[in-house]
Amino acid sequence: MNRLREAYQHTIAPALAEELNLKNRLALPRLTKVVINVGVGSIKDQPKVIEEIAATLAKITGQKPVVAKAKQSIAGFKVRTGQTIGLRTTLRGERMYDFIDKLINVALPRLRDFRGLNPKGFDGNGNYNLGVKEHIIFPEIHYDDVNKIYGMNVTIVTTAKTDAQAEALLRRLGFPFPTKTETT
Repeated sequence: MNRLREAYQHTIAPALAEELNLKNRLALPRLTKVVINVGVGSIKDQPKVIEEIAATLAKITGQKPVVAKAKQSIAGFKVRTGQTIGLRTTLRGERMYDFIDKLINVALPRLRDFRGLNPKGFDGNGNYNLGVKEHIIFPEIHYDDVNKIYGMNVTIVTTAKTDAQAEALLRRLGFPFPTKTETT
């Protein structure tokens, strides 16, 4: 079992129940899934680069990404129906906990001038969105092998009813949000 999942079950969940004043263990907020999106933007006409991005995303997540195609043409963006516009991976279970553990303990500390995650990334329904500008912060990526640096969006979906519950869960899991005194 993953160490983050084990920590949630044995130490985080009881502390979270006490903090949120919830008696029923099933009412506690927990992680549902993590979705990683990469938009291809201006390189949508270069299939070799898209394959390279897909291989890199598969290395980072441990799962093959799904290719997102345009559903309709948009002339202003020079996008045609059926054209590749992005890559997406949805992680659940062990892979989700592995990815979050790696994100918190390895990737985020490698960011330049990192001062914590933005607490405004919550969507109002207990989910958190995080943008990563450079994919090279992950340990599986060797800087010498990279031809193009790209960003990704990481969405963490929880069962929390409110953003406050979701933030309490993510703080307990180890997400580096600044404390209230650091933001003022």
